[in-house]
Amino acid sequence: MDANRALLVEGDAVLPLVKALSSETRQAMLALLTHKVLNLSELAATMNLPHSTVSFNVNQLEAVGLVVVETEPGTRGIQKLCSKRYDEVRIRLPGAAVEAEQNTVTISMPIGSYRSVEASPTCGLVSETKIIGMLDDPRSFFEPEHVNAQLLWFGAGHVEYAFPNNVPYGAVTTDLSLSMELCSEAPNYNPEWPSDITLWINDVEVGTWTSPGDFGGKPGLLTPAWWQIEGTTYGVLKQWSVSERGAMIDGVTLSATTIADLSLAQANHIRVRIGVKDDARNKGGLNLFGRKFGNYPQDIVMRMGFEFPAGAAVPIAGTI
Repeated sequence: MDANRALLVEGDAVLPLVKALSSETRQAMLALLTHKVLNLSELAATMNLPHSTVSFNVNQLEAVGLVVVETEPGTRGIQKLCSKRYDEVRIRLPGAAVEAEQNTVTISMPIGSYRSVEASPTCGLVSETKIIGMLDDPRSFFEPEHVNAQLLWFGAGHVEYAFPNNVPYGAVTTDLSLSMELCSEAPNYNPEWPSDITLWINDVEVGTWTSPGDFGGKPGLLTPAWWQIEGTTYGVLKQWSVSERGAMIDGVTLSATTIADLSLAQANHIRVRIGVKDDARNKGGLNLFGRKFGNYPQDIVMRMGFEFPAGAAVPIAGTI
């Protein structure tokens, strides 16, 4: 058996797994299956439990992926062999993931972890496994499950996030970039449906990208199997960046907004708003993809480069 096989669980999968592990009987089964494969009859005999009870609990463990059940011929017909798939479980809680590199901070923000939203139909949001709330009902964006969203869309409006400002104290932010997968929002989908999508940082307009359309008709690389291809299935990966030289998108000059205009040093968080302006020429809405939907396995990713002015105290490595 391979050592330290770990299962990473997040989003909608967390609650069923926690429920499966809440049973002492099922925990005992996992312990018995740590070093050997047992069939249902052997489990029942070892645990001194009815066969039906063992079968029910094995089914609960199998449903959340902790146990594999295989059938093979036995001395008295078909037998079900049970084996343990993982040695540990890691649960990722909703929210932003932060990584620090040399003179760079990277923050990955799940698309469902917005702090405010204004959405008009067509609109909705879905997790990896299901629709959240009701389609074309803006109230669904305030369901508690919105933190698990992997795709959200609206025909008009905006969505805003609060990114932690994790640049070390005493350092100066030299550049900031934001990358995300997105596209226009048309009923069903329409590859020729332009939309002017604007990015604001700390209420400062960074610039607008015109999405050429809303893409569907075939599954994206990460699109869940249950999602119909007659809807939006993938977008385009875009990167806005701001430095002392101005703002760019995918390396092309976008606006005169500079890093100094964003007033990053004055706040403990950074407000990021993505939306379509009321007076936009192409009011084609927006689709925003999480890392388990579309073509790119990422959430909204912010990267901030920084440096310490000459003579400034530099924190000990590994601290922020």
